[in-house]
Amino acid sequence: MTDPRRFAPSAARNRNPILEALRPHLPQAGLLLEIASGSGEHAVHLARAMPGLVVQPSDPEPGARASIDAWAAGSGLPNLRPALALDAASPPWPIVRADAVLCINMIHIAPWPAAEGLVRGAAALGAPLFLYGPYRREGRHTGPGNVAFDADLRARNPAWGIRALEDVAALAAAAGYAPPEVTQMPADNLLLAFRRGSPLTP
Repeated sequence: MTDPRRFAPSAARNRNPILEALRPHLPQAGLLLEIASGSGEHAVHLARAMPGLVVQPSDPEPGARASIDAWAAGSGLPNLRPALALDAASPPWPIVRADAVLCINMIHIAPWPAAEGLVRGAAALGAPLFLYGPYRREGRHTGPGNVAFDADLRARNPAWGIRALEDVAALAAAAGYAPPEVTQMPADNLLLAFRRGSPLTP
């Protein structure tokens, strides 16, 4: 029988730094919705490290959801839910509440409408939003490796690419979020923590 679990080398490298950066922000109890969970390795790691938190992974791709559910089954964790079929850019989302929304390494490998849908969906849930990945700041990449990475992404798909932090913050502000708290992460990545600032604009 084929093992449906997927392995992401980057997840093994960055899961501990992401966890430690998220700890001060996440509630000790409640529901964490992860968007674009991919292999499912981050969901397992978070659920194991924060047993008071219920982790709800999701992904639009069936193979990814099979991987997530296989990782969840193997973990035996009671606070890790089966993966939802959820496309950030396609409302309505199949979930009506969450205490926090997390998205790791998605918006640079998806068209901009995915980022728009992600922000609007999280705002509709009234939840704080946490984004992890590479960003440009003030028109510049945060490290030389991201220059080549960005060029590779855009060569693979012109709709992809490392986003400007200022564009993402403006998108979030339009959806009622305050300016992000920015944490510098290893390998020239950033963690952006968006808190609700004002009511969602129509």
